[in-house]
Amino acid sequence: MAEVLSQVFGIWYLIGAALVFFMQAGFAMVEAGFTRRKNAGNIIMKNLMDFCLGTVAFLILGYSIIMGKDTGAGIIGWIDFSKGPLFDFQNTNWSLFVFNLVFCATAATIVSGAMAERTKFLSYCIYSFVISLIVYPVEAHWVWGPDGFLTAMGFHDFAGSGVIHYVGGMTALIGAAMLGPRIGKFNKDGSPNGIPGHNIPLGALGCFILWFGWYGFNGAAATNEVQLATIFATTTIAPAVATCTAMIFTWKKYGKPDVGMCLNASLAGLVAITAGCDYVNGLGAFIIGICSGLIVCFGVWLLDYKLHVDDPVGAVGVHFFNGMLGIIMTGLFACGTDTHPAPLGLFYGGGVHFLLIQIFGLVVIGLWTAVTMFITFKLIDKTVGLRVSEEEELQGLDLPEHGLADAYAGFGLQALTTSNQAGANIVSTAPEVQMSEAVPTKVTKGVSGISKVTIIAKPEKLDALKLAMDEIGIMGMTVTRVMGCGVQKGQVTYYRGAKVTMDLLPKIKAEIVVSEIPVQTVVNAARKALYTGHMGDGKIFVYDVENVVRISSGSQGQEALDYE
Repeated sequence: MAEVLSQVFGIWYLIGAALVFFMQAGFAMVEAGFTRRKNAGNIIMKNLMDFCLGTVAFLILGYSIIMGKDTGAGIIGWIDFSKGPLFDFQNTNWSLFVFNLVFCATAATIVSGAMAERTKFLSYCIYSFVISLIVYPVEAHWVWGPDGFLTAMGFHDFAGSGVIHYVGGMTALIGAAMLGPRIGKFNKDGSPNGIPGHNIPLGALGCFILWFGWYGFNGAAATNEVQLATIFATTTIAPAVATCTAMIFTWKKYGKPDVGMCLNASLAGLVAITAGCDYVNGLGAFIIGICSGLIVCFGVWLLDYKLHVDDPVGAVGVHFFNGMLGIIMTGLFACGTDTHPAPLGLFYGGGVHFLLIQIFGLVVIGLWTAVTMFITFKLIDKTVGLRVSEEEELQGLDLPEHGLADAYAGFGLQALTTSNQAGANIVSTAPEVQMSEAVPTKVTKGVSGISKVTIIAKPEKLDALKLAMDEIGIMGMTVTRVMGCGVQKGQVTYYRGAKVTMDLLPKIKAEIVVSEIPVQTVVNAARKALYTGHMGDGKIFVYDVENVVRISSGSQGQEALDYE
């Protein structure tokens, strides 16, 4: 039975690694959805290449540093090139190689979101390669290597709150700070402008993919069914509670629950539980979830309003702050849920010793990451440069960096309506409008009584407008999708805590040419269909038309408008 269980968990180990690899898709979707459309292709390319470049770096050197025999005081491991995975296929532990590789790629991909929309692709390739080549492998050896010095001290990070997320988040913070904010992110007084992502459903899909993959991320190293079950439980409780916490907090603070912040909070809860997912119980996971939901909101606010560091996807708030939180919380709430003994946290009678070891681990991992990545970013900036030109940033990185005109080619023209006219509501409370003075009948070149009514309205009101026009006998209408705003310059909303002034709002423009049907009838029918009584209902413009020419027959005036 022991042999069978060993084989089963050996297979689960690799399945878990596959789930972690699938998280690359989640990161790609989150980052693409939370950034602007003009950079979507660039985001996808980065998330593809950090894994591919990371594989090369890990094969050449990274794996040898992590899993190699220690060469001095638990600081660094080493495997001879002749005995490493590149040249010694038969004697390499490929389970360990694949498992550590997918975790290494995760540390590298965290960085791209915080530095999105203004980083040179070449520069990204360089620093991503460096992370996988040496930065992550060295500190991972301290914790997960065969004889790392932090593990020997009693430091505990089961699945990588510190080793992966804290490191990736710190790198993201340093890189975003050195890179500078996106154009238009901050005003002259330092106040931030919210720059909403172009596809929140895509970001939500990425969040769900990451949550799903996290069961492998946290659970792959489980060695028995009890441990695996408790890990799945804590990996569910913490993000769920974190998301509820962020929803309540943003609802209270901003008047409405913030979608982007709640998605970030789900990931924050997952990051925070990762270190102690095998050591804490349900209550501990619940408290960690509350703390992570608040910490991610605080982290995003701190970067926007105090540090003025632009992080488009919230990577620093999610990974840096909550990676740190996860390590510390393990020192507080560890109670030992597995069959083997575990050090007890401060709140379970273990004293302060274990907590201090956890904090010490954070300090040394942080110092190593900060120094090496600062030097890396500085060298890149002084040689090939970190940031694209202002013109390229405004244009979007897809075209200048990749020759990609549109990441959504073929999907750019979206349907303006659901064609579900049964659900169209006509509100009959709009007051009547008299048009006799505003639109006098005019005769030009023998053609009289022809007017054009142009209606600017909300896109969701198109079905109601079509139904209203049909009821008064309007047979023709031209509708286009436009962007615009009135003198009120758009309604102020919030995106992850930063004000978003929507200077240009999505609208529809419907153009109707009428002669036999009175203009007043058209205007009043349109107002009844579109009226809500709130700012932003739209406007109606009425013009005289000099003439109408039918292309097919050449007929003019009223004859050109008549149905053939």
